[in-house]
Amino acid sequence: MPNAIKPEVVTILIVEDDPGHARLIEKNIRRSHISNDLLVIENGQAASDYIFCEGRYAHCGHPNPLLVLLDLNLPVMDGAALLKRMKTDPRTRSIPVVVLTSTEDPREVARCYELGCNVFITKPVDYQQFSEAIRQLGLFLSVVALPSEKLEALAAAEAEERS
Repeated sequence: MPNAIKPEVVTILIVEDDPGHARLIEKNIRRSHISNDLLVIENGQAASDYIFCEGRYAHCGHPNPLLVLLDLNLPVMDGAALLKRMKTDPRTRSIPVVVLTSTEDPREVARCYELGCNVFITKPVDYQQFSEAIRQLGLFLSVVALPSEKLEALAAAEAEERS
């Protein structure tokens, strides 16, 4: 039997400024039996610094690939600006981004897809509906295949060569 390639461990970065929403997201992801590391960052600029290893994260390497759960209404740098930065940079373009926000504005939904989000989920206002939406997101995350860090590095190097 050929050597099986082990899937890489993925860190789920939750970019959410509402502590109650962040706790609810974490709790319901865990209820879906997702055991990945979860990291919560409260504003867009701090998340950008983490993702791009800048600012206070300048000397931190990321051991795992990322999946980002992104709120749009964030302080310092909004979620759309962070999404745009991630999807225009060859180093982070392939990181999956799930926009998880309270807006239902069809123009905002279209804008996020144009910027490169992979999935757009509207947070229900009702607690039970929100919990159920996050539980379903957890089930979705349990079957998602993500690009490996090695493939991301190769793609970034090829993109730079073409530039």
